Amino acid sequence: MNIRQIRNATITLNYGEKRFLIDPFLAKKGAYPPFPNTLNQDQFNPTVDLPIPVEEIIEADVVIVTHLHPDHFDPAAIEVLPKHIRIIAQSEKDAAVIRKEGFQNVDFLSNVPNIEGISITRTNGKHGIGEIGEFMGEVSGVVFQHPDEKTLYIAGDTIWCSDVKDALNQHNPEVIVVNGGAAQFLQGDAIIMNKEDIYQTHLEAPQSTIIVSHMEALNHCLLTRQELKAFIDEKGLSNSILVPNDGESFSF
Repeated sequence: MNIRQIRNATITLNYGEKRFLIDPFLAKKGAYPPFPNTLNQDQFNPTVDLPIPVEEIIEADVVIVTHLHPDHFDPAAIEVLPKHIRIIAQSEKDAAVIRKEGFQNVDFLSNVPNIEGISITRTNGKHGIGEIGEFMGEVSGVVFQHPDEKTLYIAGDTIWCSDVKDALNQHNPEVIVVNGGAAQFLQGDAIIMNKEDIYQTHLEAPQSTIIVSHMEALNHCLLTRQELKAFIDEKGLSNSILVPNDGESFSF
């Protein structure tokens, strides 16, 4: 497999002779206002440019949308993705919303157990706790399996929780992608993983390689790559937990 960090939670994945695009967030730098009720209200989103041309990013066999928040499927993606491209949403409800945008080949994860020998399995997550978690709504992760590939778990927009622990114990992934950045509102705790959540993921799956996505692209993501790398170095885990720059890729 080859995993390339694009920007925010957007990654490209070559796996089992298929090319996947995960959570396309394709707007130009500064196209959208800052998220309300957050810090850094002077920063428009996305806060950085795409590292490669959008035409290269959308060259995919399948697009997977883990949930419909605009930093995972934005108006720019709706505009530039071919309307015939295969899209797999997290749920039938999300698939219906995507179809209304004119896309003609849309399905949902529990209805697509495999793609030409690649097993794909939906997992649960919690996009925060308490009232904020309820407000943020349903989110999903995806496990990829293929006889010629290592098992990959893309956790999606979730904090460390029993859902993540269950996915790790059930599927024993050798490679894990988590969304870091510790995004949060002015009230409440982080709504995606902070550095302690990432460390807890490692403790639960110490033999796995963890890739941290969703960094330094939104006004309310408060954990920087520099801070996270320093934390990882202190733990002696720089070979186990990888923090790619936008545009960087890894093969396994």
